[in-house]
Amino acid sequence: MSLSLVQSRALLGLEAASVTVEVHLANGLPSFTLVGLAETEVKEARERVRSAIQNAGLEFPHNKRITVNLAPADLPKDSGRFDLPMALGILAASGQIEGARLAGHEFAGELSLSGELRPVRGALAMALALHTRGIATRLVLPATSAAEAALVPGAEVHGARHLLDVVRRFLPADAQADQDAEDDGWSRARASAPASAPAYADMADVKGHAGAKRALEIAAAGGHSLLMMGEPGSGKSMLGQRFAGLLPPMRIDEALESAAIASLGGRFSTERWMHRPTASPHHTSSAVALVGGGSPPRPGEISMAHHGVLFLDEFPEFSRAALEALREPLETGTITIARAARRADFPARFQLVAAMNPCPCGFLGAPAKACRCTPDQVVASQGYCALVKVVAPNRSEYARFHAMRCGRKRPAPCRQGMPRKASQL
Repeated sequence: MSLSLVQSRALLGLEAASVTVEVHLANGLPSFTLVGLAETEVKEARERVRSAIQNAGLEFPHNKRITVNLAPADLPKDSGRFDLPMALGILAASGQIEGARLAGHEFAGELSLSGELRPVRGALAMALALHTRGIATRLVLPATSAAEAALVPGAEVHGARHLLDVVRRFLPADAQADQDAEDDGWSRARASAPASAPAYADMADVKGHAGAKRALEIAAAGGHSLLMMGEPGSGKSMLGQRFAGLLPPMRIDEALESAAIASLGGRFSTERWMHRPTASPHHTSSAVALVGGGSPPRPGEISMAHHGVLFLDEFPEFSRAALEALREPLETGTITIARAARRADFPARFQLVAAMNPCPCGFLGAPAKACRCTPDQVVASQGYCALVKVVAPNRSEYARFHAMRCGRKRPAPCRQGMPRKASQL
């Protein structure tokens, strides 16, 4: 049969849209055409697939006109996840494996030139999407990716190390007698329970700071955002990095959502299973880096911190646009990234922990060293408007605190629509 169909999945946000890889072999001028809104890395699969099939000792149909269609045509496809289904489609269309036996399986994997299977991004997200929709199918993935996809309850995941490991499972019946001794690379992936409880940075490493520790405990118990202000070297960053250890253990559904997002960004490892994430972006990060973006949309740092902690050190140094972008996710727990052609929803339920110096020199209110900053410099360095809107919903409380720290009777005039007099607070 010169036409074969192989099932796979494309990732758009946390949604795993079904993709049918259609391969047709026809007589005519030899060529290899790939259609279906494929990105550059998918188009480059033609060379990887050709070399992998040849180096695996299989026959590549050089004398045929090969057409590969990735349907649906209007869905963007990226990454090298379609290498394995394209190779299997060519082998099925040329009669080297049984195309009918591919039914009930879905494939994803990148091929090296030697035919080795390399891990793909988003394997766990793909398995979780199938589990959420109640779709019963067998996933065939590279061995490393299969280990993470098997964490989804009820998922039937098979791992393989080489293209030949997959081909042997779908050979015609009369050719299967010779393949029994060479199946070591194919295995059913099983979910492995964590050997021990997640290990976080220990709060016991911090000496003293009883008041700050108590504030962190209250914030962890109540799910509150936290802003720490103190002089340089006082331990703000050390406390912030240990905040996740105060949070309760993750439930399975929380761990799956958090791991699926990390898998989309290529950051997941099975050693971090059931481990609450802590995202610590640099203060030069843009709004897009924090909330996500790109085409197709990718999750940002706030989604990577889902069910965990977003720690923003040097808080006033973040751009105003980046801080304002946090307001809606803090309220709703989700972020919608809309582009001209596509939109994606990512969960973003995190606890915000921020740290800052009280002034440019950092020693405002410090008993050991005098502050050299003017009141105007203090107000400008603290990013007054952005701090109040994002972290301190009780503006009057923050304004009284701010006035006390600055030595003023009232807050400095604000040019962003905030009240100018203490009586208006």
